[in-house]
Amino acid sequence: MNTTLNGKVALVTGASSGIGEATALALSAAGARVAAGGRRADRLKLLADQAPGELLPLELDVTDQESVRAAVTQTVERFGALDILVNNAGVMLNGPIAGADTTQWTRMVETNLLGSMYAVHAALPHLLERRGIVVQVSSTSGRTASAYSGVYAATKFGINAFSESLRQEVTAQGVRVVVVEPGFVATELTTHITDPTMRAAARELAESMRTLRPEDIAAAVLYAVTQPEHVAVNELLIRPTDQTRA
Repeated sequence: MNTTLNGKVALVTGASSGIGEATALALSAAGARVAAGGRRADRLKLLADQAPGELLPLELDVTDQESVRAAVTQTVERFGALDILVNNAGVMLNGPIAGADTTQWTRMVETNLLGSMYAVHAALPHLLERRGIVVQVSSTSGRTASAYSGVYAATKFGINAFSESLRQEVTAQGVRVVVVEPGFVATELTTHITDPTMRAAARELAESMRTLRPEDIAAAVLYAVTQPEHVAVNELLIRPTDQTRA
């Protein structure tokens, strides 16, 4: 086993599939002890069996502050510290603004934006103590908004803004903040879309290119968190070579 992160402890949200799952496995393979949080406990138990190192499955709902605080507490109680927080949990429910089901807007804001904020708030005292790292999984949609993805983009723009403010507050205390902005990745994210037209458009877009894999983003996260302490990789924009829009 590579021990690049030997002795480090990581908490990954949204770890039951996609980028979160791949990142948890990559961090584990690099020697970290990993707490993997998500809503699908059965998948997390399978992930614990697959991990090359010690992995703690945690049932976690990032929209619930008590659940987030409990996950951080359980991580520290189990492993004695917290060095890396990977905020990955997210949902994408694209569709037109006119006639939208605004409960879907609430769900995206609560999951993507507030959820990452809650996790930072709960984890920050431990990260300050360890001069740790916050990894925020944003999106190319956090740079360029497009039609039919207004609220999703707003949450990702919000993550980017919050992360820059956080960076300015904590960098002098040794905490590094990393924003990862993936383009089109082959994950379950597009299956959340309920609008049939938008779901078909996402499928067509995926079929038009060689999409990124979750492991590609996990490798980028691993690169950022294994840099020496004087190096802060604050932003990583990663698109498929074939992606032309956003």
